Amino acid sequence: MARHPKPAEGSWTEHYPGLGTGPVSYADSISPAFFELEREAIFKRTWLQVGRVEQLPRHGSYFTREIAVAHTSVIVVRDAEDRVRAFHNICRHRGNKLVWSDFPGQETSGTARQFTCKYHGWRYGLDGACTFVQQEGEFFNLDKADYGLVEVSCDIWAGFIFINFESRPRQALRDFLGPMVTAIEDFPFDRLTQRYGFRSSVSANWKLMTDALQEQYHAPIVHANQRSESFEEHNFAGGFEAPHYQIDGPHRMFNSAGIRPWELPEDQIKPSEQLLRGGLFGPWDPPEFYESTQVKGMRPGGHERVGVALFEIWPNFAIQLWERGWYHTYQHWPTSYDRHIFEWNMYFAPPRTAAEAVAQEMTAVSLKEFALQDDSLIESIQLTLGSAGLTDFPLGDQEILCRHLHKTAQDWVADFQEPGS
Repeated sequence: MARHPKPAEGSWTEHYPGLGTGPVSYADSISPAFFELEREAIFKRTWLQVGRVEQLPRHGSYFTREIAVAHTSVIVVRDAEDRVRAFHNICRHRGNKLVWSDFPGQETSGTARQFTCKYHGWRYGLDGACTFVQQEGEFFNLDKADYGLVEVSCDIWAGFIFINFESRPRQALRDFLGPMVTAIEDFPFDRLTQRYGFRSSVSANWKLMTDALQEQYHAPIVHANQRSESFEEHNFAGGFEAPHYQIDGPHRMFNSAGIRPWELPEDQIKPSEQLLRGGLFGPWDPPEFYESTQVKGMRPGGHERVGVALFEIWPNFAIQLWERGWYHTYQHWPTSYDRHIFEWNMYFAPPRTAAEAVAQEMTAVSLKEFALQDDSLIESIQLTLGSAGLTDFPLGDQEILCRHLHKTAQDWVADFQEPGS
């Protein structure tokens, strides 16, 4: 792996002087009171990614999202006019959860012409309008037009569905995402529809897990067993340094030169990966329609050799683009100050052969193991953070995105607490 120089004008962190270079406080990750402020200051005031348009292939297609950090459940549906809409998943009669399957706490999906409450039978159209009230004549001056589902602001970018709990979002979605993120919208997201995913409950604050995935300083240590000893000796002996970091508003990104296993000596490649032409770094053969150079936004630093482009979209969503024409996303849904739900989804071109399908499955299995290694390590941090009074920690230049994440969270909470905010 080639090492790349830092910018001529100074280190990455010093390139963003507003971040500072001193120790960073992690008290925001162990405080129940701070977490309650995050609910209001962050998760109820910004755009949250909840799914993709492929989940809603036809009129009446819907899925639900449990969003514990906002104390709500949401229905996302494609209505009869082909518009994707979102509603709070609550019946207007007595507050029953409107759409659920076997267990009310679990997410569900399907196709419907209308939504019917399981408690007293009130019905709602795909546009959220109340269409039927059981024994309507027994109510007093009730006008069904006043009792439609409560709508949630909803918009789409590059096929990703976002919602915002503000009735009038302070920024349009595209403005919120900004130029750094929207520059990757020509990536062929709509053609990469073969999905593999998993979900894990992690006993750690959501920001601690985000930290682990937005720096590569830990990779040669934590993930050493993922590669052969000869690979580690040749490629990670001097540590790791990414060639580009960038910050745009509350969002962050980095490029990694990546690893091209198809170019490595045989003694540095697992036999299973050689056989399947796929593994930890994805299928070796890109889709026939894909050219990595066509997505300019993947390489904002201008580096020709980019294996990975990770975009951390505030507050809890990330997109990672890979050189060979596939991508994965991950998301952190807080449930308390010291626990969150971690979701990881991998997207490939639909396989044309059994060999392509197995190569994709090899990647999915390998990356799951990769991610779960981070899971267990992050839980150990949560267990000890704050012990001996330690909450402030030094961060290196390769941890600039971690520094930015905690500062952004603390700034949003401070802004929320300002009078008149």
